[in-house]
Amino acid sequence: MLQWYLMILSITEELKNRYPGLQALVSYIDDVKVAKSGDELEVFSQEIFSEVKNKYTLDNLKDVPIFRSYRDFFWRVRIDPTKVRPAAEALIRRILAGKTIPQVNNVVDSYNLASIKTEVALAAFNRDELKDNLIMRKSKAVEQFLGIGMNEPTKCVGSEVVIADSEKLVAIYPHRDADTSKVTNSTRNILLLICGVPGIDMTILNNAREHAEKYITKFCGGKNQQ
Repeated sequence: MLQWYLMILSITEELKNRYPGLQALVSYIDDVKVAKSGDELEVFSQEIFSEVKNKYTLDNLKDVPIFRSYRDFFWRVRIDPTKVRPAAEALIRRILAGKTIPQVNNVVDSYNLASIKTEVALAAFNRDELKDNLIMRKSKAVEQFLGIGMNEPTKCVGSEVVIADSEKLVAIYPHRDADTSKVTNSTRNILLLICGVPGIDMTILNNAREHAEKYITKFCGGKNQQ
């Protein structure tokens, strides 16, 4: 029997057939120390921001292959990417526009930097709030979802791609995570989600996973579980 820390994510055959190439990775980091981001992480953030300003312009972001793959997938799942930007693209746009990146805590801030660095959408969940294994599937019209920062839950229409545990929805994939399993100062064990879509190779996802694990364990402590 699988141990709780080896929680897996499966994708339904329905989604695999509808979206060939859809794939995602999970990773597990135990005993993190969640807190406000410190000076060391802030210095590192400025280094990443400088790289962004040297690499991109607001005009050429639309031509970045990874962002184009996310945008194409967003259209297919009825999300307008001109209104709801793919995660890494949205963060990079803020940097290029001279805006600040919201600081949440050291875990979220660390994987946001990994997302900026690799262009891949990432998420993290409080693993102790997840029940059993995860499944990526099509939503059901009767389901409700309360995302981080939302005042009231929204009702699914039955076409969304979602991730659920055995009891509840934990994400609308690949752009919004549930409030119930978000990373807070009391979180100790996290499940890291590396969000792939058709057109993004597994080597790119593995690179993003490695960067996120490296940044989180460096700035938040903890140990990666294989």
